Amino acid sequence: MTFSSSHHHPEQPVRHSYPLSIDNASIGTALSLLLRTLPYAAARFGVLLGLSVATIVWILVTFGGGSFLGSKIHPWAGYAWVIAGLGTYGYLWWLVVRYFLYLLKCGHVAVLTELMVHGGLSSGSQSMFAYGKDVVTKKFGQVNALFALDLLVHGVVRALNRTLSWVANLLPIPGLGALASVVNAIVYASTTYIDETIFSYGLARGDADPWRSAKDGLIYYAQNTKEVLKTGVWIVVFDKVLTTVIWVVMLAPAFLLGLALPDSLQGSGTAFSLLVAALLAANIRSAFLKPLFLIMVMAKFHTSVQGQAIDLEWDERLSRVSKKFQTIRDRSTRTSPRPFRSEHADPAPGTLLY
Repeated sequence: MTFSSSHHHPEQPVRHSYPLSIDNASIGTALSLLLRTLPYAAARFGVLLGLSVATIVWILVTFGGGSFLGSKIHPWAGYAWVIAGLGTYGYLWWLVVRYFLYLLKCGHVAVLTELMVHGGLSSGSQSMFAYGKDVVTKKFGQVNALFALDLLVHGVVRALNRTLSWVANLLPIPGLGALASVVNAIVYASTTYIDETIFSYGLARGDADPWRSAKDGLIYYAQNTKEVLKTGVWIVVFDKVLTTVIWVVMLAPAFLLGLALPDSLQGSGTAFSLLVAALLAANIRSAFLKPLFLIMVMAKFHTSVQGQAIDLEWDERLSRVSKKFQTIRDRSTRTSPRPFRSEHADPAPGTLLY
């Protein structure tokens, strides 16, 4: 693990001095980094594809079994079968997403950060996966601590973004209230990746206290929201276009699979094929497109904050925006713990900080 504490300066105006091997946040840079970490994307795709196959089998067994039991025994027997199937699948899905896929994503972020900072991995004989796992476990010890911090960061970012009064100016045609959904999509597209980006920032600067680096990282995000959300515009465009293209391409194998259904199920073959195409497209999007978009946001953040002094006025502003930021600040070793102040409730949507 090569992240150095010498790049960490908690009392200086510029909180970090880590180098960068990238000089821009272009789509070319993001694609290059994605290809260099393709094993992570492939592993995620494999897991998601397996879950999709399990989902298809589950749909057939749960609803087919419910229909059979309902017609042969009693309607309530069918309902009980479906409810049991929904509960079991929901629990297993939550378990996989909560732990395995989350750890896989964090390991990917650790490897990406190393590549952005140093230009390569210096992990010796370690595999890319072993290196990512090693970084995450050494940083947090257990996934629950990382998951808790991740949820807090996500909450702070959402609360901050609700206060932004200038986001509509990102649209090429100002003054169109009907495009509010586009604005929300842009904000959401960026917000989705900020928690991982804050984690990356803490790794890059080598801070032993993840709460302190998360606090400073959130302040830096607040200082650079315009730049990050401009990247969000491109993410929304790429996401909509590429996801649609992928879904159309996946229709061919999906309909071939639908033709292989038994004659008794051919009546629902079209709906089944559309569902399969949607699942395959969603897997490709989650495994390859979302990491690409994450890299774009990470690169924009790291290049924006390089050599940038921190604006501590945002410390109090964020405290007024969200109690979750107070929680992160109070856990930081840089400042003495302070009790929550009840007047620092999350503001209503539309409250302006600008």
